[in-house]
Amino acid sequence: MPRIMAIDYGKKRTGLAVTDPLQLIASGLTTVATHDLIPYLKKYLAAEQVEKIVIGEPKNLDGGATDATALVTECVRILKKNFPDVPIVKVDERFTSKIAFQSMIASGLKKKDRQNKALVDEISATIILQEFLQSQH
Repeated sequence: MPRIMAIDYGKKRTGLAVTDPLQLIASGLTTVATHDLIPYLKKYLAAEQVEKIVIGEPKNLDGGATDATALVTECVRILKKNFPDVPIVKVDERFTSKIAFQSMIASGLKKKDRQNKALVDEISATIILQEFLQSQH
């Protein structure tokens, strides 16, 4: 069974997460420099079957667009151009960074490790994917 991938897209860094082949468990994959995202995905999708890509869509508390919404919209356009056979699903990513940070505290990570923004991005992608999986069941 193919995996589902989640993307927490950012201007500088992009967090990635994937499911196991049974699509039961979301795990952090990595964080890549945003300018390296498409080459990384081309290599990954050549090696692994990915059924769908879930991407976090930034929204304000009132549900409106944020400054980052246009960046994600452009990323989706580029993803569709490069991977036309892989469906892209946008999901609300409000609070994922805050939840990621709280989960880092709860897991006992030291303050220095919690300042690792790449780790926050990867955990955020994992949370986006977990929430998507829960919404499907």
